[in-house]
Amino acid sequence: MEAFEAYLSAHLPSAPSFHPHYEASLNQMLIGGGKRFRPALLLGVVRAYNPLLLESAFPVALGVEILHTYSLIHDDLPAMDNADLRRGIPTLHKTYDEVSAILAGDALNTYAFEVLSNAPLSDRVIVKLVRELSANGGLNGMVLGQAIDCHFENTPLSVEQVRFLHIHKTGKLIAASLKMGSIIIGRDDLAEMLYAFGIDLGLLFQIQDDILDVTMSSEEAGKTTNNDTAKNSFVTLLGFEAAMHEADELAGKLLRQMESFDENLRRELSPTLIHYINRHKE
Repeated sequence: MEAFEAYLSAHLPSAPSFHPHYEASLNQMLIGGGKRFRPALLLGVVRAYNPLLLESAFPVALGVEILHTYSLIHDDLPAMDNADLRRGIPTLHKTYDEVSAILAGDALNTYAFEVLSNAPLSDRVIVKLVRELSANGGLNGMVLGQAIDCHFENTPLSVEQVRFLHIHKTGKLIAASLKMGSIIIGRDDLAEMLYAFGIDLGLLFQIQDDILDVTMSSEEAGKTTNNDTAKNSFVTLLGFEAAMHEADELAGKLLRQMESFDENLRRELSPTLIHYINRHKE
């Protein structure tokens, strides 16, 4: 991922003006780091089948990371999670003010599609990628999950409703990252299989985050923890032991599914996937 990180650094949002910190606010959370999990999945699929397209896929992976970063900025706002720390640094509304954080998120949301649309790929492929990212990151994807999450604070949901919440809030963008990799390489036969795998992976990712929220300090996690007591998290709903069991069951299912991947896909994705699939056990 070093090459992608260098690409990101060279293509940070640029908006020079007389505003004292607008441009800095756009870049703070991108520069702050992060797991780069979604770009790694997308680029891993491309690398597995057509490494010659890897550099052409960088703008697409960056678009996904920018959209994800906007969602974190808004998720941390006082009206939502009211978090003070993200990616090991103060959140934007703490560094500057709430208006700056809202507008930075708004700008990054649209900038993600500007970056993606400039990828050196065919217009047909770009349209497919835009459709996938907008469908999974927008009103029937991540935003729907966020809306349910916020509306039902202090109102317990059923386990199935919580799965629905987190599939939309977290799972769909992870699933889209894998599917978008298959679109870039023209492997429509892989697209739905990878998307279904990504939904389960995203659900596991969220259960793990719920577990880590109660087992790690804010300094260890790089973000505000112990912040989910009013939320419909798996730990809040099921209890810690049952949430761990749920994570173990889902991790086992994903590891079995990975055995059906062909050699190229397994080689490229396994290092990233095995680390994250098992992170709740570390």
